[in-house]
Amino acid sequence: MATASRTRDAGWFRGFHPAAPNAPRLLCFPHAGGAANTYHRLSEALSPDVEVVAVQYPGRQDRHREPVLTGLRELAGLISAELQGTGLQDTGTPDPRPAPAFFGHSMGAVVAFEVARRLAAPPPVLFAAGRKAPSRSVQERVHPMSDEDILADVGRLGGMDARRLRSRALTRMVLPVLRGDYEAIDTYAYEPGPPLPCPVVVLVGDADPMTPVEDALAWTSHGTGGEHHVLPGGHFFLDGHHDRIVRLIRDRLL
Repeated sequence: MATASRTRDAGWFRGFHPAAPNAPRLLCFPHAGGAANTYHRLSEALSPDVEVVAVQYPGRQDRHREPVLTGLRELAGLISAELQGTGLQDTGTPDPRPAPAFFGHSMGAVVAFEVARRLAAPPPVLFAAGRKAPSRSVQERVHPMSDEDILADVGRLGGMDARRLRSRALTRMVLPVLRGDYEAIDTYAYEPGPPLPCPVVVLVGDADPMTPVEDALAWTSHGTGGEHHVLPGGHFFLDGHHDRIVRLIRDRLL
């Protein structure tokens, strides 16, 4: 049975299900407009063999009173600082487990990458899904975006169904988050540096309008080795391949 979500360490991290002692950990980073509970289903599937912890960005759900951050580097810096002050990172604490693996979808993949660059103990593997490699990042939109342009983009990517997009209450709630997240990822500029000392597992949909396969495969230059998986689907291809993604993570971490 699923456990209640519990807040951890200054509101940045969420866990959903119990894990076995010494289970490997997976730290998950949501897409633009997403929240920690995006990974509830993945956590349920991997429990108790893998402990899934999701990042809760400011400005959403129980952090809705906090301003949305529009600088991706600032966001990554704050997350890395929080990690190094918790048992999730190897800082001489009694927890014997290694640093957690990272999983990021869309904007979350780049946030995960920038967090990993800042840590003394890198993740054992980075799963990068549905996003161009950092070195292929370009600004695609003009900011500030209008409400109409944001909703049209969300509809194009398939992030919300048409019925939900017509809900004024829902759009009032999600528009500030989407506007801030879109600005954060669009204004991100990759600073060249050495590759991460870990493999990168690339996941991409073959019909993703935001992420050409060639740009996604360029992630391999940002790590040491790795692999790639091109799956049928659009930007939210993960939803249609849940079981396969679970198996892939298990194979890597267990």
